Amino acid sequence: MAAETTQQRSADLSFFLYRRALHPELFHIYLDRHVELPRYQADIWITGLGHLVTLQINGTMVTELTSVANELLTDRNLITQFRYRGERDFQYRFEDDVRYIFSSQVEEMSEHIFRTTYRDLSRNARKRGLFVPYKHWAVGGLEPFSYVDYEARQREFHVDAFHVFPGEWRILRTQSIFELPHAGRHAKR
Repeated sequence: MAAETTQQRSADLSFFLYRRALHPELFHIYLDRHVELPRYQADIWITGLGHLVTLQINGTMVTELTSVANELLTDRNLITQFRYRGERDFQYRFEDDVRYIFSSQVEEMSEHIFRTTYRDLSRNARKRGLFVPYKHWAVGGLEPFSYVDYEARQREFHVDAFHVFPGEWRILRTQSIFELPHAGRHAKR
């Protein structure tokens, strides 16, 4: 059963990195995308003012999750977890030499700067990637939204996510790179 999605606050969001897939029934998925290339496949879900990205290459499964922590999320194959605060960078090397590079920033702005950034970002988001606005949570005429853009390359999968909180004048930005080893190269352990 999916966790209920209620109005979220940026301070409640956490980052989770798993060495496995997470079941779709754990989430309310507002929008999803499946990407398949010869060497890997990826799934992107927008889950309220959060997101999930799962990449599968051979036997390696990597899942990045931005979500409110809840009792439905277990520690099984959890690599790391932290609350989003300020700026944060993280790297990890998986089996088969799959490398994961992550960066996040919680940006608090003045109302004027926020409104300008909001306008530009929402305009761009409506043209590409995955975009979900939440009209029922609108504050001061601005709808919170999630926007996830991605670029699928032969050896890399790039994800840029933006979760926008008008009532707080905050934007959570994340950037992820899933980097695959050269073809034929195997992890030496």
